[in-house]
Amino acid sequence: MITIRQEINDPFMFQTLLITFREGLEAFLMVAVATLYLRKTGHSALVNAVRTGLAVSVAGSIALGVLMAKVGESSPAWEGALALVAAAAVVWCVTHMLKAGKQMGREISVGIGNASVLEGSKAWWSVFAFTLFMVGREGIETAAMLSSLAADAQAYQMLAGGLMGVALAATVSLLWAKFGRRVNLSRFFDVTAVFMLAFAGMLVLKGLFEFTEVNLIPGIDNAYWHEAMEDYVEGTYAQIASVLLVLAPTLWLVATHLMDKRQPQRAASISA
Repeated sequence: MITIRQEINDPFMFQTLLITFREGLEAFLMVAVATLYLRKTGHSALVNAVRTGLAVSVAGSIALGVLMAKVGESSPAWEGALALVAAAAVVWCVTHMLKAGKQMGREISVGIGNASVLEGSKAWWSVFAFTLFMVGREGIETAAMLSSLAADAQAYQMLAGGLMGVALAATVSLLWAKFGRRVNLSRFFDVTAVFMLAFAGMLVLKGLFEFTEVNLIPGIDNAYWHEAMEDYVEGTYAQIASVLLVLAPTLWLVATHLMDKRQPQRAASISA
């Protein structure tokens, strides 16, 4: 029987949680910014287009993730290729957020603003298409990353971590919408970028591991390297690395949050 403690200690569940949290947060923040902008500019009737775009994007991303996971199960070669695709998606995601993250709100407002000035059904479909693209972009990245974990993780691990990650992302997005500046999203994206890049490195290693299983890498002893990498991909070292990938950014975020809270107190004591 699977206990709650076993689930909590499962690295795959926490990797899924952090992936869905980060990617879900980007998507939900996009929806929050778009909704706030439409209501502020008197286009509340178009909020339904944003919600519909979100629903279609989520459904499509889930279907894509299941399809990619099934393809990855067909052979080690496909699984290795999928891992490399996921690694590329991770690197693109991190690069995009580090460059455009600070201007995300402006990008969304401009896009929604251009769409909302159209008349009648054109405005609705334009807002829907913009939302579909923005949220779908995050969904495709998430589907690629999670499908690369599907071969090693159990369904309950993926489901539990995914649901918790999405719930946390929705909660933080609501806090941002209500309290804005009190939620330090910039630091969150900077810190989790470290996790994402390390995760991309693990995906590349996994891809090479799967390729060596079927002798696809020329010029090397595939059997030797497959055995040499096994502990780092599927063994003890892989489990330790998976835990550290989640634990390190989490502790970093907690520590910096506590330091931020202490700074005003220190300033107050000095001035007193």
